[in-house]
Amino acid sequence: MTIFISRTTRMLRIYPILHTKELITQKTQIFGRQTSSAKSEKSRSVEWKSIVTGFMPVGLCLVAVMQWRAFRKRQSETIASKWEINCYCMLPLRTVSRAWGWIADIQLPKFIRPVIYGLYSHTFGVNISEAQPEDYTHYSSLSEFFARPLKDGVRVIDQDCCMVSPCDGTVLHFGTVDTEHVEQVKGITYSLKDFLGEQSWKQNDSNTTNYRHSLLHKPDVGNTLYQCVIYLAPGDYHRFHSPTEWKPTHRRHFAGELLSVSPSIAKWLPGLFCLNERAVYLGHWEHGFFSYTAVGATNVGTVRVYFDKTLQTNIHKKSAPMKEICLGSAVDLKRGDPIGEFRMGSTIVLIFEAPIHFNFSIFPGDKVKMGQRLGLVHHQRFQDRISHEKSDGGYVTMRSAS
Repeated sequence: MTIFISRTTRMLRIYPILHTKELITQKTQIFGRQTSSAKSEKSRSVEWKSIVTGFMPVGLCLVAVMQWRAFRKRQSETIASKWEINCYCMLPLRTVSRAWGWIADIQLPKFIRPVIYGLYSHTFGVNISEAQPEDYTHYSSLSEFFARPLKDGVRVIDQDCCMVSPCDGTVLHFGTVDTEHVEQVKGITYSLKDFLGEQSWKQNDSNTTNYRHSLLHKPDVGNTLYQCVIYLAPGDYHRFHSPTEWKPTHRRHFAGELLSVSPSIAKWLPGLFCLNERAVYLGHWEHGFFSYTAVGATNVGTVRVYFDKTLQTNIHKKSAPMKEICLGSAVDLKRGDPIGEFRMGSTIVLIFEAPIHFNFSIFPGDKVKMGQRLGLVHHQRFQDRISHEKSDGGYVTMRSAS
């Protein structure tokens, strides 16, 4: 009996200890599971947070772009404000254009040339049948393809007018220059003085301080200034030619921005042509003052002028705002003569003096070809006769000059 009581007492003493150990073990296991669960939840929280924070900027940018497009669509008639122009000019478009120029100069393997050039031609509507040669494999780089020559006879030079189109492209704007601000498109202007630069020589005997008037060689016979802007799209023939018989005597190179010169930007951004890099050639023709300007643009790797070997555009080193050289009397151009080439689409701006009865033979938005009639001098006003002929449920528009 004594032995039984003794053993029972020892068991009662041990049981609480064992019970306590079991409780501790159970609590530890429960706590461990809780800790593991908490860590897992925390890990999932961190993972979701990283996903959200990682993609949020992309989403915000996408929303911002969509909102901006919607806003621009609603405000299609507005023009860029000063802060919008400043923001646009802050974009690294010159660096992008230099990079694009470097890419365009890379020699491509022959087997891949038809694929690359064929895709480009399909996207931008290149008529490769006009090129000499037509074989894609002949062009070792994109730059060579952009500056492809045309077959003989593909462009006919009009000899029955005083001026022809200097390039293939779309007519953005044309007309008289009545003030010191020129229209780049309807309602959007740029400064004539900022575009051509300070007048460093006198063209006539008058004492006028008016910049526009100071350009005229023959103001006494009633001459005035005219202008024409032609945009070369990426799919157009990229070489540009002389529109008439004239003699360039000076070249001014303005190292500016390389903003897009597409029609949509030209309608939105005032002073676009004054902001961009450009090569201005000043001279004279039979009716007086004549200027021919090749305007640089985004992704135009190089502007090359055949008779001006010293011209270097889109260079990395920051140069003076304007450099001027005298060409002398060595350059004498005839209509249709090759002048240069763009290594991508851009813009040609003509500003010239002519009699008051000079008339353009084009319309805004017209697609023109190099050598096509641009204007002529005559006493009879150019008239637009539009007749509509119903054909298969539609209308055909016909225009002619009388």
